[in-house]
Amino acid sequence: MNTARSGRPALTRLDGTPLRVLVVDDDPDLAEVLSGALRYEGWQVRTAGDGASAVAAARELLPDAVVLDVMLPDTDGFTVLRALHTVKSDVCVLFLTARDAVEDRIKGITAGGDDYVTKPFSLEEVVARLRGLLRRAGMARQLDEGPRLAVGDLVMDEEAREVARGGELIELSPTEFELLRFLMRNPRRVLSKAQILDRVWSYDFGGRAHVVELYISYLRKKVDAGREPMIHTVRGAGYVIKPVTP
Repeated sequence: MNTARSGRPALTRLDGTPLRVLVVDDDPDLAEVLSGALRYEGWQVRTAGDGASAVAAARELLPDAVVLDVMLPDTDGFTVLRALHTVKSDVCVLFLTARDAVEDRIKGITAGGDDYVTKPFSLEEVVARLRGLLRRAGMARQLDEGPRLAVGDLVMDEEAREVARGGELIELSPTEFELLRFLMRNPRRVLSKAQILDRVWSYDFGGRAHVVELYISYLRKKVDAGREPMIHTVRGAGYVIKPVTP
């Protein structure tokens, strides 16, 4: 089994590269301690001490997750979150705050945050929360999992060529499998018909958009049938797969 230095199974991005995490806190000692714990997981980490530098760092790093303090010297974390979503819409956000009011928890989640930890906290808790967020968002995998992709409760074993949602096997044709694999390798990313044709069918775009539409409809009948939909159409742009929000 591949493990991080922490002794936990190593968690990486879907392509096997290190996860990217941005830590935003105006307490440099706390930011450094948090960063050390995350680097111990084998992750790539950057820090920022205020909202403006956080957004600038996010543009360079394109983080998979952000640990974000609610109280910052130049703004609040909720404002920073909105700016971060314009940089990378699918970033996972874990809020840190010294306040324990229910109203603040609700505000953080409704603003688009994924989870909330109240100071003081344990480093183990922060790491565990981040690992859980990234796994549920379909943005990370354990190295010991083998050739598996996961987006929410949809799991694909590329080697066995098996797909299951919620533990229930789904039978796919070879073309359906390749189309779903391309979507799952790019979770939360809108893929155009031209991109799909090029990758799945190796076609030039000219006049074959109906092929993509047809196979997307086939996939929906198998992957989304009787369940909350995961495959979405973005009008004028293409298609995207993303986990169902609890």
